[in-house]
Amino acid sequence: MSYLLIHTDSPIARVTLNRPDVRNAFNEGLIAELTAAFTTLGQRPDLRAIVLAAEGKAFCAGADLNWMKAMAGYSWDENHADATRLADMLWSIYSCPLPVIARVQGDVYAGGVGLVACADVVVAVDTAGFCLSEAKLGLLPATIGPYVVKALGEQASRRYFVTAERFSAAEAHRLGLVHEVVAADALDAKVAEITTALTANGPAAVRACKQLVKDVASREITPALRDDTARRIADIRASTEGRDGVQSFLNKAKPSWLG
Repeated sequence: MSYLLIHTDSPIARVTLNRPDVRNAFNEGLIAELTAAFTTLGQRPDLRAIVLAAEGKAFCAGADLNWMKAMAGYSWDENHADATRLADMLWSIYSCPLPVIARVQGDVYAGGVGLVACADVVVAVDTAGFCLSEAKLGLLPATIGPYVVKALGEQASRRYFVTAERFSAAEAHRLGLVHEVVAADALDAKVAEITTALTANGPAAVRACKQLVKDVASREITPALRDDTARRIADIRASTEGRDGVQSFLNKAKPSWLG
């Protein structure tokens, strides 16, 4: 049984959580399938972006109750192995070479917030609620923590980690976790607008831009970093795509990637 719906109509792939009966909650199967999907799709040269979506009323409710019941009897080693699989899944999304757009059509709880935080662009309906609910269960948002703190910010993370309060899509937008908040009937149009903008850009440049942000974020601007960025722009200027893009702009022509 597959827990995902995957459509790969080039140039945009769509990965959809398909456990609406349990609010798209995680279990071992879903975690494994997400890891495999993002690892595989990220290597496809014909794809330009991945939309991460979900079926049903909720985007993702965190951990599946039956999975949690099983974990209650785990040893420390079993818990560590299980948490490592979740951490690997989150990393496969965050480190995916392709831009990832989260299409958030409903509520997002616990580990689901981690999924959203791993995406590059987040579009949410205005009725979606967010909650880092782990502390209510005597737990903590550890594996998702690095991504959520980056996306939500340290100060807001301090509050919502320890209070486990629910916060709105508007608040998530204000704090930077969500980029766009729209009405439900405008969700697909906004996602399409963003994917259209992405596919108008050089494919290699988009991948390089995503990697650049990861590599320079929070780093001190040292001589080594300045040299690294100079080398990156020199590399892409000298590349076939870079030369084509600049010449097309100067000649008021379409670059090759636009056909």
